Amino acid sequence: MRIIAGNAKAKRLISPKTEKTRPTLDRVKEALFSIINGYIKNADVLDLFGGTGNLAFEAISRGAKFAWINDKENLSISTILSNAKLTNSLECVKITKKDYAKCLTQILNENMLFDVIFLDPPYDSNLGIDTLQIISESKEHFLKEDGIIIYETDKNFLLKLEKNNKLDILDSFKNLQCIDERNYGNVVLKMYKWR
Repeated sequence: MRIIAGNAKAKRLISPKTEKTRPTLDRVKEALFSIINGYIKNADVLDLFGGTGNLAFEAISRGAKFAWINDKENLSISTILSNAKLTNSLECVKITKKDYAKCLTQILNENMLFDVIFLDPPYDSNLGIDTLQIISESKEHFLKEDGIIIYETDKNFLLKLEKNNKLDILDSFKNLQCIDERNYGNVVLKMYKWR
């Protein structure tokens, strides 16, 4: 796992050997950042299920000015800190160790708005859907006017939703509209904007 482009290009990030952390594959990350390139320069970024901080550090390397990286696991937090040092990003990141819902509450309390929100939760969980639901139904905004949310999941999870007749939930959020969907092998990226 490495930084693909920008001022930290080719730096190898630390990734703990644990099943709880599953960093975005380099080929998927490269494709994703090609798509969202126009959102990154001087952006404020949220990586809510940080893991290693892979997506946030790629964004900073490419010109994002700030990244809020959150995770609830101790191992992930120590990994994110190590990767912040490796990429010389300590001054432009905020790292929090919280449950995702508590992190979202803190963000609202601090009146923080983001250009890009990365949601890369465990694939076999409803955490991504729950987060999109919270953002969609909140009276306060999490996104800047032209902001975007990228939700990473996999085909197996989507098949499970389909089997339970719940697949349409991903396209029926109150205030979020899915504007794009891309498939890379088993990985699915869904992109949302405020309606």
